[in-house]
Amino acid sequence: MKFHNVFHHFITISIHKLTVMDLCFKLGLLRQGLLHDLSKYSPIEFLTGVHYYQGDRSPNAVERNTLGYSAAWLHHKGRNLHHYEYWMDINPKTREWEGVKMPLRYVLEMVCDRIAASKVYNGPNYSDSTPLQYYRDRSESSRLHPDTRALLETLLIMLSEHGERYTLGYMRWLMKHPQSYEHSNGTAQ
Repeated sequence: MKFHNVFHHFITISIHKLTVMDLCFKLGLLRQGLLHDLSKYSPIEFLTGVHYYQGDRSPNAVERNTLGYSAAWLHHKGRNLHHYEYWMDINPKTREWEGVKMPLRYVLEMVCDRIAASKVYNGPNYSDSTPLQYYRDRSESSRLHPDTRALLETLLIMLSEHGERYTLGYMRWLMKHPQSYEHSNGTAQ
């Protein structure tokens, strides 16, 4: 295990965590900001991160490409409610896996997480359209609950078109008006 990987992986996940914390604090999500991604410091996630560290992409993706699965990711998504994969369940009628509508606070944390990850992994090449492009490139929309998908896409498009400050302002407004999401199709009126 190279010291270089230990040091740089620790720095990468810590910068990511602090960036998410800053964004969450701006929304009033203090507890979520403080607790965000603490599982990344657990042995199963941290040691995987060190072993597969590359600096410009998630070590979990490298582990998945190498082994065919990522034990670190399975651990991570099962403990962090801002990942839509946490909210997957089997529909009792269809017997198919499908997304469950995520609570608003976790959708907002998910957006903060995507912004922070895009900033960390893209460095000076980051722009406010980077999180939207990443989302579109991964074709993950079919796995999300329709209301969660509508809100996530609304916020990522807003970020791309109007910038971070405007989007965070809108997200703060949503925190004060949760019924706009909780009782609608995902987009606030």
